[in-house]
Amino acid sequence: MGTLSEAYKDVPMRLKHVIPLDFESTKVVPESHIWPETENFPLSDHILPSDDNEKSKSWIPVIDLMAPNVVELIGHACETWGVFQLTNHGIPSSLIHDVEFQARRLFSLPTEQKLKVLRSAGGATGYGAARMAQFLTKYLWHEGFTLAGSPVEHASVLWPHDHKTFCDVMENYQKMMKSLAHQLLLLMLKWLEVSEDELNWKLSMSQDALQLNSFPACPDPKSTIGLAPHTDSMLMTVLHQSHEGLQIFRDGIGWVTVSPIEGALVVNLGNLMDILSNGKFPSIQHRVFVNQIRHRISVAYFCFPPTDSQVAPFAKSECPIYSSLTVKEYLQIRAKHMEDALSVIRIK
Repeated sequence: MGTLSEAYKDVPMRLKHVIPLDFESTKVVPESHIWPETENFPLSDHILPSDDNEKSKSWIPVIDLMAPNVVELIGHACETWGVFQLTNHGIPSSLIHDVEFQARRLFSLPTEQKLKVLRSAGGATGYGAARMAQFLTKYLWHEGFTLAGSPVEHASVLWPHDHKTFCDVMENYQKMMKSLAHQLLLLMLKWLEVSEDELNWKLSMSQDALQLNSFPACPDPKSTIGLAPHTDSMLMTVLHQSHEGLQIFRDGIGWVTVSPIEGALVVNLGNLMDILSNGKFPSIQHRVFVNQIRHRISVAYFCFPPTDSQVAPFAKSECPIYSSLTVKEYLQIRAKHMEDALSVIRIK
């Protein structure tokens, strides 16, 4: 069964793109992190007026997982928005709090300690900058830590005598999120009317990864960005965010802030779901802005098939718009072409 690490080892990043800024000792935004404002990338949109924020809360679909018509609600949200906020999802608020606390504990460590678990140039797990960094002319106001499976190898380096709590919390969260993602995937595929045989094949193969994201308080938040506009690679992402900062792009509207709702998780679709649904469930472009006062934490759970499995539009698709390929092949195309990856495999 293929793993994430195997997919990335053949497309290594340059080490300079893996190492985040030393936020601990940075008092001003360095030139390397100052982004130019353009018509397509308006930095002035970082902080929306409060009335627009309230309006945006009513724009993004909010779905109760226990609703009797949940299949219809999720299907419609996936087709029209590619993102929704999920309530009554069954993940205890105490566990979400513990995950955020442990993430803050990790990112508050001295820089030299975090660098001991730096993600290798061709690696998938550990501490480091976002993979998109290698495609950008400027750097991001962000640091991350990726887990795939047990975090004990890295955690025992960070806390030689006190890593058990971190590992227990992360493993418990991954276990519960895997169950939730399985449930969401089932509902999405029911809306797409996938055959039972095809459905079972997809559901039995799901793997996962957990991405802890840190966006430190920034001395000049309007000059830089946490994560540049991008789509996610996998089937779906289930996100907890501590504070406002996430925005999604909506045709005809522009950038819309996904304001945190107490007790809700954000679900957005990725490239693999775009492929499987033959474009019916499009992956959503999103970005993250930073704050002058708050240190924003987000926890992203990614769901995907094993990297050696084949991905193609479901059999019901009469006119496939994407070529068939393995997850590993797609991730390697993505590692080379980033946001142009879907265009590369699109059937002309």
